[in-house]
Amino acid sequence: RVCVDICFSDFSEQFSGLSSLIAAESFNYKKFFEMVGLKKKSPEDVKKVFHILDKDRSGFIEEEELKFVLKGFTPDGRDLSDKETKALLAAGDKDGDGKIGAD
Repeated sequence: RVCVDICFSDFSEQFSGLSSLIAAESFNYKKFFEMVGLKKKSPEDVKKVFHILDKDRSGFIEEEELKFVLKGFTPDGRDLSDKETKALLAAGDKDGDGKIGAD
């Protein structure tokens, strides 16, 4: 369990519905964002989640780190497919540099 001031398990109630995204090729980033409620989180909580996903501490979430995002949210999570990962990256990559920044 990786913790940086906050753990994914702290949000476990909100993430309980993620099992519907576990089947292969079932990941939908819009549904995912809605389920985890990141838009409703405080900016501080969003940054904490960002830092958990930024495994290499580069200040960015790269494609390789996104592949494992479901595993961070639910114990029975799976790796995202390349197609799913690219769609999620495109949704969060505001400047088109191929990675997601903290802001």
